[in-house]
Amino acid sequence: MKPPAHPLEGGRDPSLYRPNVGLAIFSRRGHVWLGRRAGVRKDESKHAWQMPQGGVDRGETPDQAAIRELGEETGLRSKHVELLEEVEPWLYYDFPPALKARLAGPYYGQRQKWFAFRFIGSDTDFRLDDHTPEFDAWRWAQLDETPDLVIPFKSPVYAEVATRFAKWTQPV
Repeated sequence: MKPPAHPLEGGRDPSLYRPNVGLAIFSRRGHVWLGRRAGVRKDESKHAWQMPQGGVDRGETPDQAAIRELGEETGLRSKHVELLEEVEPWLYYDFPPALKARLAGPYYGQRQKWFAFRFIGSDTDFRLDDHTPEFDAWRWAQLDETPDLVIPFKSPVYAEVATRFAKWTQPV
């Protein structure tokens, strides 16, 4: 099996990767929010967790996409979070061949702009049913455990995010 590619661009053509945003939402205790992907098969359940993420629509900036995805995937609004950091540069992952074959479209994978937010609301502000549900459950987790909880082809990106956002894991 080929090892996963490093999440930095590394000579990839950005036009072949769908622009996407990823959101690390940190609690005051320094934990990160994870959602369990809805409709995951039992054999994939070990890797069913991820942070919110989604595509950047045409004419939309990554900042705008981050706030839109925040609402669509968690039910939160901008009043529930404070922006801590935006990662430079974009982080990349490739779709595995079997997934790429099922997807309609020209993309080899995704390039993600990651944002760290501090959650300043209460847990009751999370509403997974405000939009077509991406997740069927959620929990707070340690950031450094996330690379082992996501689907393996995303793991290198999560490891990079865990390194870059480690400073936000301290309680406030």
